[in-house]
Amino acid sequence: MRRATLIVLDSLGVGAMPDADAWGDGGSDTLGHIAERVGLQVPNLRSLGLANIRPLTGLSPVPNPTASYGKLATAGAGKDTVAGHWELACCRVDQKFRDFPEGFPPEIMEAFAARTGHGWLGNVAASGTEIIERLGPEHLATGKPIVYTSADSVFQVAAHEDQISLEELYRICQISFEIVAPFGVARVIARPFVGKPGAFVRTEGRRDFALTPPRPTLMDQLHAEAIPTTSIGKVKSIYGDRGFSQAIKAGNNGSITQATLDALDTQKSGLIFANLVDFDMKYGHRRDAPGYARALEDFDRRVPELLGRLGEEDLLILTADHGNDPTFPGTDHTREYVPVLLYRKGSPGRELGLRPTLADVGASLGAWLGIQTLEGQSLL
Repeated sequence: MRRATLIVLDSLGVGAMPDADAWGDGGSDTLGHIAERVGLQVPNLRSLGLANIRPLTGLSPVPNPTASYGKLATAGAGKDTVAGHWELACCRVDQKFRDFPEGFPPEIMEAFAARTGHGWLGNVAASGTEIIERLGPEHLATGKPIVYTSADSVFQVAAHEDQISLEELYRICQISFEIVAPFGVARVIARPFVGKPGAFVRTEGRRDFALTPPRPTLMDQLHAEAIPTTSIGKVKSIYGDRGFSQAIKAGNNGSITQATLDALDTQKSGLIFANLVDFDMKYGHRRDAPGYARALEDFDRRVPELLGRLGEEDLLILTADHGNDPTFPGTDHTREYVPVLLYRKGSPGRELGLRPTLADVGASLGAWLGIQTLEGQSLL
């Protein structure tokens, strides 16, 4: 009857990895630069041991952290959502997914038009909010969906819900995934929005279509043993909709945190896996350091609620999947170490040091739930 909860603080890197220069990310430091340039008040995360991981401006380490603490390197080839999450679940990505920073080639876009029956606007690398503001009026006038990408391996399609229904947008994205997957693109994302020119707002109708991991993940192993596995937010889609016995929809940090608390009230065993997407989507990519700081402080205020739901048979792990330094040039993820905080009620915290792979998280969850994973070494 053991239970484990994994919460990914999406993009909360803790300093550039040694190979960051090769990715154009030398000197990046998501958490460090936020603490230095904005300041942070996160007393609950600090009590767990966040400031014990590495020096942080304005946040001194605590003498007796309540969680074990350390940082993880990404062993695989990537700094994106899919690569990070797959490695967390013990399926390292050894070859970088393909990206198209100059836009997608004619053979992809011609197939898109022929198979979806739609033209397109954009086909450039851009910030999602920026391109919606820029091309949204033309989209409303023409009905053509907005296609864009980023430095990640992703094909994104944005459409106003009054112009293209959610059902049609999802159909377009499913067809798009069938087109781009053979080119090595990791994900297609549906990005619906509403509102008027000058005040467009993305909705929570986002849907991801992703490649499936090439080997069994932790969740596949748990699911095969009939151990409950719950996805909260976008998590299930990152694994190609595989390995979860149930999925709970939630679209922002507040609703995802609440859904996690609700799951802890009802699910008595197995794995609960949530991703707090706002850190990355709303603040990292938009280079909004003050917003990122506020979001961290908002989550910190809810940490006591999380800990209050945990019993003697619970394991809680907080970590991240990559960096996204909001003070860094560009709008891309950054190749950074990520933090790991491992909490068990009544168990004193200890230093975990620098771990060589994100897969140590999955191995720890597996060990707690009675599964021998295919990669990683347990932190327990």
